[in-house]
Amino acid sequence: MILHPLAAQYRTAVPGYRFEFPKDYFDHPEFQTEWWYYTGNLQSANGRHYGFELTFFRQAVSRNPAQAATWDIKDLYLTHLALSDLDSGKFYHSERINRAGPGIAGVSRSAARIWNGNWQIQWEGSDQKLQAIENAFQLHLTLHPEKPPVIHGENGVSQKSQGSGRASLYVSLTRLTANGTIDLHGEKVQVTGLAWMDHEFFTHQLEDGQIGWDWLSLQLEDNTELMLFRIRRKDGSRDPFSSGTYVDARGKSTHLRAADFILEPLTGNWTSPVTHATYPIAWKMVIPKLEIELEARTSLAAQELPGKTKIAPPYWEGAITLGGHRGKTPLGGVGYLEMTGYDRAVNLAP
Repeated sequence: MILHPLAAQYRTAVPGYRFEFPKDYFDHPEFQTEWWYYTGNLQSANGRHYGFELTFFRQAVSRNPAQAATWDIKDLYLTHLALSDLDSGKFYHSERINRAGPGIAGVSRSAARIWNGNWQIQWEGSDQKLQAIENAFQLHLTLHPEKPPVIHGENGVSQKSQGSGRASLYVSLTRLTANGTIDLHGEKVQVTGLAWMDHEFFTHQLEDGQIGWDWLSLQLEDNTELMLFRIRRKDGSRDPFSSGTYVDARGKSTHLRAADFILEPLTGNWTSPVTHATYPIAWKMVIPKLEIELEARTSLAAQELPGKTKIAPPYWEGAITLGGHRGKTPLGGVGYLEMTGYDRAVNLAP
């Protein structure tokens, strides 16, 4: 495997990694790229619906041991924040990028904290306190895990293409109960709901023939969850390294290979007025061996984060609702959909 000169200085994801918690909820500076995704669907007491996203990215840009000054840049910390007011049809989003500096942004296992300014995750035992303060809105949520962490992939790695190290280490908390408040334009609303946390770290980027991915986190009414992703190739085909994970009601996970499921867009696209990318915002999912058939749709088409940096190019990330069945039993749920590479091919390497 040939790596970019900077990437060659970092560790790659290979089988044999032994996850340890809570240590592995925090940073892994020996890998070049790392992210923490928090998404969720919330509801107020009077029935209003919201979606939220708080995403922290760490991108290493230097391993120069001579850099020791406070303001030297070894890692860039980019954070995205979004709130979907689904009933009003409004989408609010913001982003910020910082170096660690004198504590401006970072990840600390000893402090049990991930932060970028006053956007942060603070671990308190097994719970996580999410705080994000922006001019138009604020989020203050407590997230409590209902199931143990799920490690995706096979042999401890989520393989993205053929070859050793062309993979990521990928762990999720797939069912977090969420309680707290949303403050939108000065109005504070109590909310409850479900959230999902994804944590992924790696060094290898997508191959030249891979342009992006479609990813879904699905929280079903029968207390099970699904994660599915489809890597898209330049010729429009689905990459054979697409995969997924099914989590049963007890928290036991099952790996799904590309041949185990169908993930296809349905009729219904949305074109961004900012990036002019066209996204398929309705999807069909079929997992024959689980007898599951679902359709994912959204009530808010405009949930794109246009992106201002190379670390996170434009992508669509939004709240979805699910309808379908398992066998002959109706099955619904909520989730989040992410789509990348519709504006241009994803390339995170500096």
